[in-house]
Amino acid sequence: MRAREAKDQLYEQFARTAKALASPRRIELLELLAQGEQSVDVLASRGNLSVANASAHLQVLRAARLVQTRRVGSHVFYRLADDAVAVLIVALRDVSRSRLPEVEEIVADYFRTRDALEPLSRQQLLERQRRGDVIVLDVRPHDEFAAAHIPGALSVPLPELDSQLAGLPAGQMVVAYCRGPYCVLAPQAIERLRAAGFEARRLEDGLPEWRLAGLPVEQERKTE
Repeated sequence: MRAREAKDQLYEQFARTAKALASPRRIELLELLAQGEQSVDVLASRGNLSVANASAHLQVLRAARLVQTRRVGSHVFYRLADDAVAVLIVALRDVSRSRLPEVEEIVADYFRTRDALEPLSRQQLLERQRRGDVIVLDVRPHDEFAAAHIPGALSVPLPELDSQLAGLPAGQMVVAYCRGPYCVLAPQAIERLRAAGFEARRLEDGLPEWRLAGLPVEQERKTE
């Protein structure tokens, strides 16, 4: 094999990954899978897709070896191939935000209009947890919480938040987190918490970034 031929073949393989990412829906599916293994039906529902459409997108990701599958009866479950895929998605978001002013405009329009306070960093949250003066809410669905969550966090999915407010201790800061820095669940949660009189902030990112930073996570034990 000549040098030019080798380079052409290498870049063709690199392009396979880029082509698999060339869809907003597939990027969103990968972000959902960064929360943990999920079935096609669940991914379709959370990605606002039909099952057939979600399956087609997932097949593209599988062909690029970005995801893996396992079958349980008639159900197919998907997961990220490894942490390198999660790192790739984070890098894609970061580069897009640094190079595309449109990303910053969307962040300002949606997130900052709902949250005048700066989000808490991971280090700030860790310090408050050590002092014991913070309540951490995971507002993702219960199954994503079960797959992995910040130690000490309470599972309060956004649709259940209003009914759980009375049970939250008063006088402590509440920090909400969800799937990542551009997940809309946490901003909606802090709006509701502040309206109910709580001092509320959101975490700067989500569970995948917390885990990729090497910080500890907990999982719920599965019962057979």
